[in-house]
Amino acid sequence: MRAFVFPGQGAQVIGMGKALADAYPAAAAVFEEVDEALGEKLSALIWEGDAADLTLTANAQPALMATSMAAMRALEAEGVKVSDAAYVAGHSLGEYSALCAAGTFTLADTARLLRARGAAMQAAVPVGEGAMAAILGLDFAAVEAVAKDASENGICQAANDNDPAQVVISGTRACVESACELAKERGAKRAMLLPVSAPFHSELMGPAAEAMARALGNVDMKEPVVPVVANVLASARTSPTTIRSLLVEQVTGRVRWRESVQFMVKQGVTEFWEIGAGKALSGMIRRIEKEAATVAVGTPEDVAAAAASLNKE
Repeated sequence: MRAFVFPGQGAQVIGMGKALADAYPAAAAVFEEVDEALGEKLSALIWEGDAADLTLTANAQPALMATSMAAMRALEAEGVKVSDAAYVAGHSLGEYSALCAAGTFTLADTARLLRARGAAMQAAVPVGEGAMAAILGLDFAAVEAVAKDASENGICQAANDNDPAQVVISGTRACVESACELAKERGAKRAMLLPVSAPFHSELMGPAAEAMARALGNVDMKEPVVPVVANVLASARTSPTTIRSLLVEQVTGRVRWRESVQFMVKQGVTEFWEIGAGKALSGMIRRIEKEAATVAVGTPEDVAAAAASLNKE
């Protein structure tokens, strides 16, 4: 049994998806449709723009989704269907890619939602007031305790429970910096601030959650063709009404990636295909479940190899 998983922010690189667009007309059409939906040539930024501009949240989010969907369309051109997976899931913004792949949102609506999400998350907190940091070498309970102890004069929360030895914290800058020092004192191998422009998945994102509630309320949603494992629940859902409310909650809520992978494994998933840019999720998955097989699908060669392996079954 397999799951298709979709990467989140941080996986973006200039040039991603270009080879897919060159090799598969269906993949090229994804970038054209996203450009049209946004009223700008996002594809030009993705393929030949400035890395700093691509990293901006409002650009990175639709860009990563477009790259994931280009890979998905390339797979479909090779005979692979989303229903060949038992579940789809995504890391933070990747949940929107998963929902698009499963047919809940149209591609154009997903691009516009992610542009709105990125802009709202950026606008929620003035630049410099918030921060995020990765804590390596402590388990979730230990990091949660660190975050609590560091939040006396502000906000510090465990934002991403990525794998058994990597938890990301988020909140006001002073509290996050204090938490990094505390984490080191308590045995963390590393505690490092992340190059992000806002404190995602924390209470500080409240205004962005309100903006997403409005945006999602104006979009038509269909039931996904395969269950979607929700970040904030670490379990699967198919009701559009429920999914809508969970996506609003996701803006301020914790990304429960470790538990999401454990949930899928418990249901019988043994193989995870990472659809889109990079291999970050594959690394996390192998640290969560050593027996799990991972397949990165981000280039034409990856698509061909993955499709061939499926067709042999």
